[in-house]
Amino acid sequence: MSTTADTSAEPANLSEKQHRILEFLRDAVDDQTYFKSRLIADELDMSPKEVGTNMTAIERGEFDISVEKWGYSSSTTWMVTA
Repeated sequence: MSTTADTSAEPANLSEKQHRILEFLRDAVDDQTYFKSRLIADELDMSPKEVGTNMTAIERGEFDISVEKWGYSSSTTWMVTA
């Protein structure tokens, strides 16, 4: 009997905030969507700085979405691709 790993599963080393951000992005992304840190922060009751700090772990991780820092005008913009 063989088992296959679920590629969308998050590693246990993600913090609670990182899990919340990842779930928000999964629910909100189309094929490709741009998000500002401050708008994610408003939705999740966090500060934009908290979002930016925690997005790094998601950006570097291997998930069913990819995240790339895209721009910095008035708030960091993230390109998220499903």
